[in-house]
Amino acid sequence: MGKLDGKVAIVTGASRGIGQAIAELFAEEGAKVVCAARTYNEGDHPFLEGTLKRTVELIRAKGGEAKAVAANVSDEESCLALVQSARDYGPIDILVNNAALTYYQPITEMQTNRWFRAFAVDVHGPFMLAKEVLKDMIPRRSGAIINISSGSAIGPGRGPYADKTVRGGTMYGAVKAALERFTQGLAQEVAQYDGITVAAVSPSQIVPTPGTVYHKLVSGMDDTRGEPPTMMARAALLLASEPAAKVNGRVTYSQQILKEFGWIDKAVGRGVDNLGSGYSQI
Repeated sequence: MGKLDGKVAIVTGASRGIGQAIAELFAEEGAKVVCAARTYNEGDHPFLEGTLKRTVELIRAKGGEAKAVAANVSDEESCLALVQSARDYGPIDILVNNAALTYYQPITEMQTNRWFRAFAVDVHGPFMLAKEVLKDMIPRRSGAIINISSGSAIGPGRGPYADKTVRGGTMYGAVKAALERFTQGLAQEVAQYDGITVAAVSPSQIVPTPGTVYHKLVSGMDDTRGEPPTMMARAALLLASEPAAKVNGRVTYSQQILKEFGWIDKAVGRGVDNLGSGYSQI
């Protein structure tokens, strides 16, 4: 018997990396998974491997139930169509906002349209999708919205700065910090319904994915400095399956939350060896 038997879940950014791992695990745990992303077929993305078609095929090969929906989460009409398509399975029980877009550039070199586009995907998309799925969750006083954040939200703190290296992560840190604040604000708003969880989780260590390899954040998919995508998938599963009273409003890290609930014995990285973002500490 799975932890998500009979549940209907939407996972955005499910064509590769963390989103793919979450979709596969949720299906193994009994959920009917709607996999969403812009990349439906191989070659649709100009740089990265991975497609919705492949993710769904992997799930079905293991006996799981899933379907692919090509969606642009920065567009409200596309968000509404995605949720409506997912309702073919039934009312939405779980939403995982994993889709993300970033450009690693210094602010002085950042094109304004790139800044707006990143906020549209990473912040506005989760808002539009959450607002729509709550129409299913509030009447039943049950559901989970899991936002995938990043260690980039932690930031460099106040000056003076001994390290003056410009790494170009300011924009990505800004969108993820906004997502964490949105998470706790929405969590407080839905607390009146008792059984709804809104939480955010980031990797405790960087996850080797096609995206992090492309941005040269890791040396390759086998980089041993990171944690596998399955760690984040298990953390998302925990947040989606534990009672809301235990996890609503949590901004946490993969290994931190898994260790806290006894799902793993040892933990390292953000939230364990060092402090996480301000929102993770309140």
